[in-house]
Order: sequence, then structure tokens, then C-alpha cells
Amino acid sequence: MQLTVSIDLASPTRNTAVTISYKNTVKHTLKPSLHPYLNGAWTPNFDELTATDLEVIGTIPSDIDGVYIRNTENPVHEAIGHYHPFDGDGMLHAMVFKDGKAEYRNRFVRTKGFDAEQEAGEAIWAGIANNPKKSKRPGWGAQGYLKDASSTDVVVHAGQVLSTFWQCGDGYRLDPFTLEQYGAERWTPLDGISAHPKVDERSGEMLFFNYSTYPPYQHYGVVDSNNKLVHYTPVPTPGPRLPHDMAFTKNYSILVDLPMFWNPTLLEQGKYHAEYHPELPTRFAILPRYGTAEDAIWFEASPTYVLHWMNAYEDGDEIILDGYFQDDPDPAPLPGLPPAAGKMMANIDLCSLKTRLHRWRFNLKTGEVKEQHLDERALEFGTFNQRYAGTKSRYLYSVWNEPGMFLFSGLVKHDLETGDSWELPFGEQRYGSEAPFAPRINAKDEDDGYLVSFITDMKADRSECVLIDAKDIEAGPVCRIILPHRISSGTHATWADGQSIRAYQNP
Repeated sequence: MQLTVSIDLASPTRNTAVTISYKNTVKHTLKPSLHPYLNGAWTPNFDELTATDLEVIGTIPSDIDGVYIRNTENPVHEAIGHYHPFDGDGMLHAMVFKDGKAEYRNRFVRTKGFDAEQEAGEAIWAGIANNPKKSKRPGWGAQGYLKDASSTDVVVHAGQVLSTFWQCGDGYRLDPFTLEQYGAERWTPLDGISAHPKVDERSGEMLFFNYSTYPPYQHYGVVDSNNKLVHYTPVPTPGPRLPHDMAFTKNYSILVDLPMFWNPTLLEQGKYHAEYHPELPTRFAILPRYGTAEDAIWFEASPTYVLHWMNAYEDGDEIILDGYFQDDPDPAPLPGLPPAAGKMMANIDLCSLKTRLHRWRFNLKTGEVKEQHLDERALEFGTFNQRYAGTKSRYLYSVWNEPGMFLFSGLVKHDLETGDSWELPFGEQRYGSEAPFAPRINAKDEDDGYLVSFITDMKADRSECVLIDAKDIEAGPVCRIILPHRISSGTHATWADGQSIRAYQNP
């Protein structure tokens, strides 16, 4: 169906007619709530839209071709027990750019769990803050009784979107331009796919890992450019672990054994309680891309927890890896709240975790590890030009958060060669998303392109998509595209080149 909707936009925009060519409202039972991750900037959406003729403040550049896609935890039903912000259903928001025009759409990821709850008209699975036995059916994930919401990460590989779940699920494929659903990935191993598979744009390969509560506890795999599983091998750890991300270089893949994991005694009782062990090191397994556990070289470094790695590359006998080191992986509960709620809030607050941009250097010959903070600000959820993934890169783009909340308040650009950095605050009560780098058509330099982000503006009660010149982020957005509805805040996002997608779709 096609609707023409009149949207009254505040100055300096004009009134405009937005064309809504598709609208669908999913079944939902979620009631208005005072839960901080169910209202305000995290208020869920229940409508799926396709919209063109969007209002634009500024001019959409004609030298950008591709699609920006962001994943979001977006619950639709009343939770079984306590709601955690990582429990929501996966919703993808996408903005397609071509020839100076933009088209917006959003869709729920039709996972097996989402479809089952739509049919039931209620929640079937309990979330991570609850006893798994409260779930009404067996489920997915390392805990076994969770819903695979496919709500954490999103990449584009072999011409298709792949959405993934942080506790390991099926992985779901969609069309990058239309968000048409192709269903669960067929090659998914028994233990699923963790969030944060890595796409090597040079080879077209995708590298992934998973983890479980039974031996060997962790696996690693490679999927080729035709979406065929070509390598899958165990990389054992001493027990169940909670890795969240991996990294790669031209020749090596990097997995981790972090000193934050479920209490083994409680795990035997079916209880999942993560504990930090500062007496243990952070361990890194570096293995050839098509290697096995026997080929892995293990390194030990300072204890921490790391949610997200940035780039890694080879430099002579060394491998250099950048990521976000947590100075306090086990923060005290935020004050003024019940202890359990305060602890949950602190565990997803970058300021409480004290996340620092950090560099590790691993010497493959001597086994030596050197490491240092690169910035003392609380930063995370970084991006860089993915054409440089696995090779030396100069620029990195991070976000900082609203203290006490899982909301992104601004961007920082780092020059890793000079140590210089530049900031762009999003503005009062304006909250952004992870901002991937989108190269200009015929880009000449590493930072010759745009950072793309969805912004939710609470004062104006609307959302927009912004393009920021990566060479000069302090200048602010070059254009702002007003969305047809206010969307909930979200985290992980990706940029995919339009020409590359079309080459896969029309070989």
C-alpha cells in the first residue's frame, strides 16, 4: 500500500509529503513502562515502514552509493520476569543512498523465535536477567533457553545482510536494499554463530566464532565469498567463556579467553552468573586463517574484559591489535537504584566500565606482549574504513555515552599516527548509533568519505539519518534526513557498498 503522510517538521525544515509505500504493525502486548530501556530514547517501535521523498536538511551528496543498516533490540511483548536491554527482538533500520537520493525502511528480523511469539501473542522465552527455566520452550544461545533474537550485530557478506545474536544463534540473511527475508543461514554449526563475524573485503571471506558451555567450548570458522562454509575447527578454552568479538589480519585470526565467565559451580546448577577474575590474564589465540588449535600461539596480557576489537595488522614479527580495554569490568552498581537494577545499569555504562582505547602488540617470535592505553576517555563502539580491515589503518571513529545510560552522545575521530583527535557532540538529548565509514565513490584517501548514523532527537521528538564528512567531523553533518517516525536507540551498524552488492545480485 502507498500512503502520503504530511509531517510537520520544525524549523529550519519545511512541511513535506513523505511517501509511505509499505506499512505493517506487528502484534504486540508491551505496555508503556518506566523501565529506562523501554521508554524515552529506547521506546520500542511496532511499525515497519518503507519511505521515500524524505525531508532533507542540506543536500544528500551524489558521491555516496550504498546502504547503512543498523540493528536494534526492540521488544514487542511483555517480558517473562525482568527485562534486560539485550533481550529485545532484532529490528533492522536501513537507509539506501544512490544518485543523491535516500530511501528508508525498517523490518523485524523474522527469526524462528520472533515468528513463534507472534503466533502465540506473548513472550515464550525469558531473558538473560531471569532463570532460564522460566522459558516456556527450549531455545537458543550458549544458555540454551534464550530466544535467538538476531538483534546484536549486522554485516553484509556475499551480497546479503547477516544479522547475528550475541549469545550465538542461527544467523539470518536478508536483502541489503529491500530487507526481504531469506531465513536462517543454512551452514550454521550446531553451536551457532556469535555476533561480530568479520568480513574481509579483499577476499570476500567471512570469519566467525562461537562458544558453548560444554567442551571444547569454542570453535572458529571461515565462510568463502560464495557463502560456503570451508573451514570449521575447535579452539578449546579451559572452560566455558564469554567472548564477544574477534579480529583478523591478512594472514591470522585472533580469538580470546577473557577472565570474565560464568561461575562454574552455579553453572552446574543451571544458573548463569558471570564473574570477573582479575587474578587471571587475558589470553589471546593467534592462528593462521585456515589453522587449527595446534597452530595457535597463545599470549597472556593484562586482565580485562573487551567487548569490541577494532583493526589488527601485521608489522614484521608483530601483530598490532586495537580495542577497548575495560579498566573496571566489574563496576559498582549505579547509586540511587535497587542493587540488581543498579548493577545492570552499570554493566552497560561505558563510564562505569571505564572503556579505554587500547593497543596490544604481540611478537610472534619472542612471545612478548606490549600494551598501552591510546586515550583516557570512556569510548567504545568504534568503526574504521573496512577496506583497510586486516591491514594498517590510520583513522578510527569511536563514540562516547551519556553517563549512566547506554546512549551515544558524540563521536571522536582518532589519527593513530599523530595521536590527534577531534570531537563531534550530537547535541543536547540527541543520541546516535554506531557510525560506520562510507567511502566516497572513487575515494582517494583512507578518510575520504562519510560517517553515517541514525540520531534520535528527544527534544524534537523525531529521528534522522546524518552524513558527516569523515575528514572534518567537527563541521557537523553535511545533511540530515528526517525519518518518517521516531526510532528507538540502537547500537551496531554497518555500511555496504552499493556497487559490490549489485555485483553479487547481478553477476
